[in-house]
Amino acid sequence: MIPTQLADRFVFEPAEAYHAAVTDNLSSHRLADFRKSPLLYHWKQTGLAHDEERPAYVIGKAAHTLILEGREKFLSEYAVGDGPINKTTGKPFKSDSQAYQKWAEAQGKPVLSSKQAQQIEQLAAGVLSHELARQLLVLGVAEAVLRTRWHEIDCQVRIDWFTHMAGAAIVDLKTCDDLDYFESDSRRYRYAHQLAFYRSITATAALTDPRELPVHLIVVEKKTPFRCGVWRIGEDVLAVAQKENEEAVKRLRRCRETNTWPTGYEDMRTFDWI
Repeated sequence: MIPTQLADRFVFEPAEAYHAAVTDNLSSHRLADFRKSPLLYHWKQTGLAHDEERPAYVIGKAAHTLILEGREKFLSEYAVGDGPINKTTGKPFKSDSQAYQKWAEAQGKPVLSSKQAQQIEQLAAGVLSHELARQLLVLGVAEAVLRTRWHEIDCQVRIDWFTHMAGAAIVDLKTCDDLDYFESDSRRYRYAHQLAFYRSITATAALTDPRELPVHLIVVEKKTPFRCGVWRIGEDVLAVAQKENEEAVKRLRRCRETNTWPTGYEDMRTFDWI
């Protein structure tokens, strides 16, 4: 079961409210920006740069809603349809047309095309067809927000799913292009660092040792046959990522104290390979 001291700390709020709070609280994405470049982090914090909203993100967010929060929540947050029909062609207006834009605005919520909705349904079916994934998602809470102070920095996390099947554990849902390459993709996108941060903040809020919180990944392909896989992240990997996160937070404190935001490319580098 979820520890009482942790359950009492959970906050459930719209994604917009969570993302708006990154000006006051360090998130895993902002920490990733900082590890890449302190200047990039500073630009995003001050509004000089913004996160890019890619079409793939829309599919991923909607799939999260359907899979983790259920159909009722999905239908309340998204409209599904292809828009008004052009009487001349007998087909829906294109998405960049004025007629479509007016129709989409009238829906009052994000619109998914019929094709997008079908893909999301297939993603959900792929996850539910995997026995281990189903087991992890039987009991728990979705999109739980935690805020606490970690290494003298106010931090926040929004956990995809906190399961209490066979003990409390963090579960993160990912979509990918090809399951065969997910492990290499996860290194590229530093998923271990993201989830180590989730675990650190959760453990701090729960007043427990991070090693007491297992971390799982449920991963589903965005194309046929919508294969799904489940990974448990090894303790040694999480320990290394946690240490690197802690070092990054220390550097962040120094940058804040001195108001100095390097790019990360100030020193001369040697190009010594072909």
